[in-house]
Amino acid sequence: MAVLVTGANGFVGRALCAELLKRAIPLRALVRGGADFDLDCEVAKIADFVSGPDLVGAFADITTVIHLAARVHVMHESAVDPLAEFRRVNVFGTERLARAAVASGVRRFVFVSSVKVNGEGTEGREPFSEGDQPMPQDPYGVSKFEAEQALHRVAAETGLEVVIVRPPLVYGPNVKGNFATMLKVLRRGLPLPLASVKNSRSLIYVANLADALITCATHPAAAGQTYLVSDGEDVSTPDLLRGLGGAMGCPARLLPCPVGLLRLGGRVFGKSGQLDRLLGSLRVDSGKIRHDLGWRPPYSLQQGLQASVRT
Repeated sequence: MAVLVTGANGFVGRALCAELLKRAIPLRALVRGGADFDLDCEVAKIADFVSGPDLVGAFADITTVIHLAARVHVMHESAVDPLAEFRRVNVFGTERLARAAVASGVRRFVFVSSVKVNGEGTEGREPFSEGDQPMPQDPYGVSKFEAEQALHRVAAETGLEVVIVRPPLVYGPNVKGNFATMLKVLRRGLPLPLASVKNSRSLIYVANLADALITCATHPAAAGQTYLVSDGEDVSTPDLLRGLGGAMGCPARLLPCPVGLLRLGGRVFGKSGQLDRLLGSLRVDSGKIRHDLGWRPPYSLQQGLQASVRT
């Protein structure tokens, strides 16, 4: 087996490539032309996988693709039509890659989608599962769902083995976004009014996700399947902060505050989306991948948190 990883220089991509190299699996990293990539493997560079030159050559001698490259959440959106831009990269670009892969003889295409295909939260309901009706609610989630549908069409037409993986929030060393902000606040010893939050969220440590992706790339039973993945240890926001604070030797300073008041503040200051991720619940049931493929996360939540603060 020889694997090509798109988006290899990203947060998940680097962890995945490092694990593939550790296991001595032949690897080619596909990155954009100006990207910095220093892992010791073969590297293919392209200007743009959406509208750049023919991609077939990049897949020469490759049997399996793990597709991570995507347009992700944009904090300060500048596109006139965000959905159209997400579709251009995440739907059209993904289908173009898949068809180029087929033309080169690739047999399996592992697509990293998002739990946002299922929806935004699980407040008052059971955890998300693969059998749920998809309910994406933002342009990113919509584009990921449409990309999944495009890949299923390619599979039906060509016989390509497509595997869909929908992770929740991914964390680990050098993580960005809300998780990185929490680490900064804890290091500064700033108080947070989150002691009254009683939510439950599924997460996945980046090394656990890398292991799951390799399992999906290699296990015969994964072909044609969709999997939700997680660490298997759901956690509340206060407990997550306590765990991170303990791991870095900076105890979390959590103060009580009514959740309704926090949500009101989020609306007033235009931070509802960020507050929802801190206050709301989002749980996934990862039982299917455990049952079908015998997959178990190799690292515990505590081990993942300890690794995350060593940056």
